[in-house]
Amino acid sequence: MAELSVSAFTIYDLITRGAAVQGDAPAVIQGDRTLSFRQLRQRVDALAAGLAGLGIGPGERICVLAQNDAAYVELYGACARQGIVAYPINWRLTGPEVERVVERAQPRMMVIDQSTQPLVGEWLGGKAVPHRYRLTGAAGDGFETLAALYRSDAAPAAEVAPDDAFAVISTAAVDVVPRGAVLSHANVITANLTAIGAMGLNERDRYLAALPLFHITALGMSLAHLHSGGAVVIVPRFDADEAVRLIDRHRVTHVSDFPPVLSSLLDAAEKTGSALPSLQHVSGLDAPQTIQRLHEKTTAQFWTGFGQSETTGFVTVQRVAEKPGASGRPVPAAQVRLVDDYDRDVPVGTPGEILVRGPLVFQGYFAQPDVTAHTFRGGWHHTGDVGRFEADGYLRYVKRKPEKELIKPGGENVYPAEVETVIMQMADVTGVCVYGIADAKWGEAIKAVVETKTAGRTPQEVIDFVGSKIARFKRPHAVVFTDALPRGADGAVDRDAVKARWGETQ
Repeated sequence: MAELSVSAFTIYDLITRGAAVQGDAPAVIQGDRTLSFRQLRQRVDALAAGLAGLGIGPGERICVLAQNDAAYVELYGACARQGIVAYPINWRLTGPEVERVVERAQPRMMVIDQSTQPLVGEWLGGKAVPHRYRLTGAAGDGFETLAALYRSDAAPAAEVAPDDAFAVISTAAVDVVPRGAVLSHANVITANLTAIGAMGLNERDRYLAALPLFHITALGMSLAHLHSGGAVVIVPRFDADEAVRLIDRHRVTHVSDFPPVLSSLLDAAEKTGSALPSLQHVSGLDAPQTIQRLHEKTTAQFWTGFGQSETTGFVTVQRVAEKPGASGRPVPAAQVRLVDDYDRDVPVGTPGEILVRGPLVFQGYFAQPDVTAHTFRGGWHHTGDVGRFEADGYLRYVKRKPEKELIKPGGENVYPAEVETVIMQMADVTGVCVYGIADAKWGEAIKAVVETKTAGRTPQEVIDFVGSKIARFKRPHAVVFTDALPRGADGAVDRDAVKARWGETQ
């Protein structure tokens, strides 16, 4: 814990400032319930007192495996107040995958909800997690209710420095267990100010938190809107028809997007006859035709950029209309370089790995110092992504580096190596190559070319086997079989040759 400075400003300071400045203005809306900024601080203080009463202190972790809820936001705030590190977990993972994340996190508390309890039911009893709570609902089955922790007698706030860890956001499972990007209070505050400045957010804005709060997109944008004095409208999970009703009812101005969120939202709006008049911003990634449809059917603008969990969100950003196909120019708080394999700068117009430095860059990977040191070599964060700068300073995204090839179905991160490892466990499979292909609905889908000399295997066998071992969103969408994959002189599968032969479509 660093010594507290007069220049410190943390996530909890954001909440106290909101209570003082915005007072009774709405901060968090869920269903028929609205919390003002003042009430949000009171709820955060009350929950923080309960956490302190359990003896959970600075630097210790609380794992959260739950769908979106106002209590989720309050828990983030209470952790921030006490210096506790929030460690949210993707509820789309399988039980064994969640278990591996918990083993790495070594939390003092596990918070679940009714929908996720089956994911921990078989193994949590054998883990040294002293405190087990349900985010919502009644106590039972070995879990206390989080509502019982809210206390009227306030506990002293911990001394929390801006560079202290606020949250650990899981990234893709490049080495079996998802890496955890440690984000500090200063990282998030800088990201908030970046979003506020780039998009012009203010107290009139309302954000629909429909993407999961374990994701940097929903968490980051929710905090940015609270920081700007705006409100956050929370739904447990995205439903297009409900989203249209909420946008129109609460005059929502901003929605985050990964395919197929926007296309299904526009379909639902057309069905109900809504022009989504309040919507001003849609930010994220999507197909050009879907973005064009947004611009034709509404007055909203689509924002896109380049960023990662490791950069606390975007480090380049633009309205798509400014330069279609580009990823924007670097934001004021980020230095961005493009380099070759020897970390030498490449000329404008030449593809190179994207390197980032600045206060948006994360603190490192949780409990993985060697991986962190390699990623931060030379004093720059190596993203593993390849881009190309144009003469006017705009970045164009090119691809992932081969060793960090990534597939993003519906905004989730899937490393081919993880899926390949599972498929290789199948009997008579002697090789496999997994890669991303274009998909109209999800943006990108997973294709597997499987080497086996066993006749009669079916694609569904492979799909089902993968789904039985790891999260369903990691299942191949397309599977083809061959008796011999192309290989290089070293015996390794030649990925480029596989793609050339079997194509980058279904």
